[in-house]
Amino acid sequence: MIDTSEFKNGLNIEVDGEIYTIIWFQHHKPGKGGAVMRTKLRNIKTGAIIERTFKSGEKFREVELERRKKQYMYNDGKTWYFMDLETYEQIAVPKEVISSVSKFLKEGQEVNGLYLDGEYLGIELPNSVELKVVHTVPGIRGDSVSNVMKPATLETGAEILVPLFVNIGDVVKVDTRTEEYIERIKSE
Repeated sequence: MIDTSEFKNGLNIEVDGEIYTIIWFQHHKPGKGGAVMRTKLRNIKTGAIIERTFKSGEKFREVELERRKKQYMYNDGKTWYFMDLETYEQIAVPKEVISSVSKFLKEGQEVNGLYLDGEYLGIELPNSVELKVVHTVPGIRGDSVSNVMKPATLETGAEILVPLFVNIGDVVKVDTRTEEYIERIKSE
């Protein structure tokens, strides 16, 4: 069992019979009442992100997941296909199961398949990916107020907000956990 004081990013815990990964946490001590731990948790099976607050000292079962290297091959619109890099076995993952991470998958990309007691649970993306911008509106010269963002569509179809200086053809690094722009890697 693990206590809220032992929370850290990337920790897998069981909450209400579901397995979650902690993606953000903050200890909070309100003026009156006991301390609490605010968290953002990603459901391993569905990829959905929820926000939960736990009382300080609450205990949870820590879950050890097995990670197996997979390579994303292709999709047919309904099913995503991956190859196990050790056994070369193909696995098919239905759209409903992978919808939350599919927007950052590029053919040939390596990911981790997550397993618990031999049962497949889901796909874990790397913390960041590098993708090409295929559509965005041009930034206006001289409009350089800090933190001004514009929408951009990436080569996988994902839409994120990027700074004004990012143009079509640029390669950007994206945080797959928060779905936010990190930096421009290469500009054309």
